[in-house]
Amino acid sequence: MLELLTEPLLGEHNDFMRRAFLGVALAGVNCAALGAYVVLRRMASLSGALSHTILPGVVFAVLSGFSIYWGAMGAAVVTALAVGGIVSRRHIREDTATGVILSFMFALGILLMHRAQSFRDFAALLFGNVLALSSQDLAVIAGVTATTLTFLALFHKELELASYDEDYAALCGARPALLRHLLLVLVALGAVASVRLVGSLLTTALLVTPAAAGVMLARSVIGVMAWGAGIAVFSGIAGLYLSYHLDGVPSGAAIVLVCSACFFTAWSFRALADRRRPRPFDED
Repeated sequence: MLELLTEPLLGEHNDFMRRAFLGVALAGVNCAALGAYVVLRRMASLSGALSHTILPGVVFAVLSGFSIYWGAMGAAVVTALAVGGIVSRRHIREDTATGVILSFMFALGILLMHRAQSFRDFAALLFGNVLALSSQDLAVIAGVTATTLTFLALFHKELELASYDEDYAALCGARPALLRHLLLVLVALGAVASVRLVGSLLTTALLVTPAAAGVMLARSVIGVMAWGAGIAVFSGIAGLYLSYHLDGVPSGAAIVLVCSACFFTAWSFRALADRRRPRPFDED
């Protein structure tokens, strides 16, 4: 049993596994911290759009000869700022703005794809490949995580206030519109940082599912972050072990399945143990 746990980490030729373990831990903490506000502010659909609108950025990067990683990041940030700018005018709801920008970015990506010669890199971004993380990828994920945690630590009170009542937050000088734009940019960076791990099709799960499980178990935003981070890191490590020891199990899918199992376990625990006293972070 001990050998099953140590072999992926201590194997002579398993540097790729050590990078993978570090990558999922960093991305898990980052996504869980952001996910607390994604769930609290009901931004799950927007976070999903951010992870799906990277297509034109990836294609443009391939055609221009630079890293698809940075192309995806640019497209996600543009999406976040565009949606935030439209919603800030208060004439269009967030779900409508998200649908418009998502459609536009997909159409632009399809248009650019006609000029591309290979679709191999696009497949890697769609489905992820955590076992192929490079040192550069780890540096980017670590940088995004550090930036996110620093921002949340500095503006936690303002973000929490704006999440409940933007008008009152504005009266208090919290500048909720600016905070929203910055949060959207961080969600975009978090989505792109996770694309290498589980692919754009499953990135939303890392942003939403651990935090949603944390809502079932915690009484505060900090508690949701802590529980979410623990669940995300555990899911990443457990998913990598499953992928390593079981043939034919994709690492990205394994990570998300473990994460989903944790959510349903937390939901069941909540339903059985806390029916009579609602928690303050109920989405309903």
